[in-house]
Amino acid sequence: MAKFEKRLNMEYVLNVLQAVLGIVNEMSPYLLLGFLLAGIMHAFIPDGWYTKYLSGNTFRSVVNAAIFGVPLPLCSCGVIPTAMSLRREGASKGAVVSFLIATPQTGVDSIFATYSLMGLPFAVVRPVAALFTAIIGGTFVNWSGQSEKPSALEDASRSCSGQLHLSFANRCVEALKFGFVEMMEDIGKWLVVGLIVAGLITVLVPDSFFSVFKDNTLLSMLLVLCVSVPMYICATGSIPIAVALMMKGLTPGAALVMLMAGPACNVASILVVNKVLGKKTLLLYLVAIVGGSILFGFGIDYLLPREWFTDHLNSTLACCHDVAGWFEWLCTGVLALLLLNVLRMKLMHQSACSCGLEHSGHCHCHEHHAACCCHADEAECHCHEEEACSASAEELCETRTYRIKGMTCNHCRANAEKVVRSVPGVESVSVDLQSGIATVVGDAIDDSAVREAVESIGFTLESWVIPVRDMDMSE
Repeated sequence: MAKFEKRLNMEYVLNVLQAVLGIVNEMSPYLLLGFLLAGIMHAFIPDGWYTKYLSGNTFRSVVNAAIFGVPLPLCSCGVIPTAMSLRREGASKGAVVSFLIATPQTGVDSIFATYSLMGLPFAVVRPVAALFTAIIGGTFVNWSGQSEKPSALEDASRSCSGQLHLSFANRCVEALKFGFVEMMEDIGKWLVVGLIVAGLITVLVPDSFFSVFKDNTLLSMLLVLCVSVPMYICATGSIPIAVALMMKGLTPGAALVMLMAGPACNVASILVVNKVLGKKTLLLYLVAIVGGSILFGFGIDYLLPREWFTDHLNSTLACCHDVAGWFEWLCTGVLALLLLNVLRMKLMHQSACSCGLEHSGHCHCHEHHAACCCHADEAECHCHEEEACSASAEELCETRTYRIKGMTCNHCRANAEKVVRSVPGVESVSVDLQSGIATVVGDAIDDSAVREAVESIGFTLESWVIPVRDMDMSE
């Protein structure tokens, strides 16, 4: 009996692995292409380019925010500080809400991944639905009269201008680094989780599980909303789960509800929107996401031919049982190596800063936007405290360290560095994502201003440490 149970368990494990591998073989070529395009957008579109189109309490700013947000490869957590940073820089509340709704639902990487597993109709409907729900939500917020200007900290050096001085070759290197290293750091874990969940659903959930909702599309959508809204799931990681649920009888419309509401709305985003933008804006934000997803879900189930959304699924299911070609295996191998590289980086977290300073984590002063933000003026590296200030004011220069809580990805880290750098007196900032430690170099740094800047984008400044200069003097 024990042998039989062990054999049965092993059979289940093998079936799950087979299902996961079949899905990965289908997705990997399109995922790699999506990551490459995401890197190109990151490296070749200048900082601040989006912000100038999002100011003003106008319908145009809302539409611009939705259009900009749809292709951006930001994960569900990374979009929150990015949107709050846009708010600080003058974007209207309507534009910020539009950006918050459109961006996490889709991106160039998830569009290609959606096409690979779910077909062209889903790949078209998904960004279109994200665009329209974002416009509706942002317009509602503007109509509500909430158009007051944000209390932003004025600073000429909001963004690191070093990107403008990069050569074409350096931009290409940065595109590859962002697409295949930083993007994998941000969504790799959630992609793996999504694949494993999809494999478990494929093997363990009965094929007729959703047949009880066959004549009640609304009930199945509400069930999906109850599951997907509170949890965190990225736009790409939600795809294999949606495919697995459709194979068990979930309608295409209900699957779209999960693809829209899951990435766009989670506990973290709800808390931050409520804290920074207010309860009324939060209500309009939720109504736009939930109402828009249900509306488009009904449109798919009752207005469009069902075969558009199921034929490709049947071919995907058949392909999962076929032997993949050499190109699919090659792409799967590359994807696996990229994931292993992320794991290696986490295990080597205690590493030396490339500037020669030992600290826990990576030296991020050389990572964001292909430019060393420490070299914003292309004069000297501010990682060296003694070189951060001019020689005449060297005695006024100080280094302070803070702990920032709430960061989960490289976009979070980049936005934290950006807002702290906007505080008067700050010369340079380096934030370690893993530990949350922010090292700030400058003159007469105001702790309360640093706290205000960090909290304005939804993070928490847990504590601050005695300045290095003061510690030296006390000794």
